[in-house]
Amino acid sequence: MVTLRKTGLLLGALMVLGMGAKAQDEVEATVAADIVSQYVWRGQDLGHASLQPTLGLSYKGLSLTGWGSIGISEPKDTKEFDLTLSYTTGNFNIGITDYWFDYNDGGDRYFEYAAHKTNHVFEATVGYDFGFASLQWYTNFAGADGTNKDGERAYSSYVEANVPFKLAGCDWNATVGAVPYATSFYADASNFAVTNVSLKASKDIKITDSFSVPVFAAVTANPSTEKAYFVFGLTLQP
Repeated sequence: MVTLRKTGLLLGALMVLGMGAKAQDEVEATVAADIVSQYVWRGQDLGHASLQPTLGLSYKGLSLTGWGSIGISEPKDTKEFDLTLSYTTGNFNIGITDYWFDYNDGGDRYFEYAAHKTNHVFEATVGYDFGFASLQWYTNFAGADGTNKDGERAYSSYVEANVPFKLAGCDWNATVGAVPYATSFYADASNFAVTNVSLKASKDIKITDSFSVPVFAAVTANPSTEKAYFVFGLTLQP
């Protein structure tokens, strides 16, 4: 009888472990939208108050994410639609992003890929999360990239370090980002330039017992352009 009980407990434990492993193998979806007071990206001012939706699918470290931005207060703000394919294994990640903006000669034609006309920018990224901090490198390899001092494709790059921490009931993140060499893509950086120094705090605001709204605020400075920004936002997510 004791043996049967032990066998039953063992089978039960194996079933629970099996269900947990199966759950990890399932496809996960992300549906969300940020509303921000200003669109600031890597230390650059890209627009006024904006709506920024996200739709993503992930499976076993592989993820495909769509992200967009459209102006709320200023209809003439640049519209943006990005697609990112990334893979994470352990603390290491790689990815490719296709950025699309409705400016340049391509106008609002999404499927315009001709050289010198396309509004797409293709970027590769690689990074590592050390736990206490993370480091990410980004390089444009095709599309409407910026130019260097000689007027040639710059293969514009950007490197960023992030340090997350908790303080006073909020989740914080300190960021330092830099452009390693000359490019017109990042505010006409003429050489190595620190373009992004920011501090962000986020916190969930409880609305009801079952519903909370994440809010965040960030102070960003761009030493290269000598500009500073303060951004507030909230996230809507089911």
